[in-house]
Amino acid sequence: MIDFEAMKQKAASFCVNLNEEQLLQLDQYAEMLVDWNTRMNLTGITDSEGIMTRHFEDSLSLLAYAQIPEGAKVIDVGTGAGFPGVVLKIARPDIQLTLLDSLQKRLLFLDAVVHQIHVEARIAHMRAEEGSRIPKMREQYDIACARAVANLRELAEYCLPYVKGKGYFVSMKGPDVAEEVASARNAIDKLGGKLVGLHEFSISDGSKRSIIVVKKMKQTPSQYPRPYAKIAKNPL
Repeated sequence: MIDFEAMKQKAASFCVNLNEEQLLQLDQYAEMLVDWNTRMNLTGITDSEGIMTRHFEDSLSLLAYAQIPEGAKVIDVGTGAGFPGVVLKIARPDIQLTLLDSLQKRLLFLDAVVHQIHVEARIAHMRAEEGSRIPKMREQYDIACARAVANLRELAEYCLPYVKGKGYFVSMKGPDVAEEVASARNAIDKLGGKLVGLHEFSISDGSKRSIIVVKKMKQTPSQYPRPYAKIAKNPL
């Protein structure tokens, strides 16, 4: 389904080198995404070029702007159809990946994907604010990433409790996020984080993207994350 040479070039623009096996895995992933999307709403993007650029290339951009140590524990919070988590795992088989989402049908799709393309990942069916209350998940990850539309203030409260000391929360967003980042600084500080990077760039179709990198400097206070209703009604 995907054009292997075009996909290699898109990945290389973010200094990611994909081999034949990885390209085959992405190809199978794309085919499953389109197939399953006929039965459930996973994505509005189903053409080959769109999947390669706006899902795969976009996910791989994280590797250019966030340092992920060898063997790092990575959690993709609110993973949806598996972006960026599954793509990161294909490109970096060494990472230990957890895919977290609250919607069971999405996780059924992801379970089928990881088995079909032969990658290892833990599938976690729970809300973001519930998972980090579990001791074996709280402050246990080197990287918590989210490719989500929620405001950064809310995302920080969902994601930073998962991150261990000196680890990172990485938020993948669209353009023009300076105001949103500024309004989130107080929340990030309260949750034990420090903004260390704001990267603005374009992917190959010209779409503008931003990646926000927050380093975990101290433990997140025990009262966070709050219940969903409180986070939504009164963000930090």
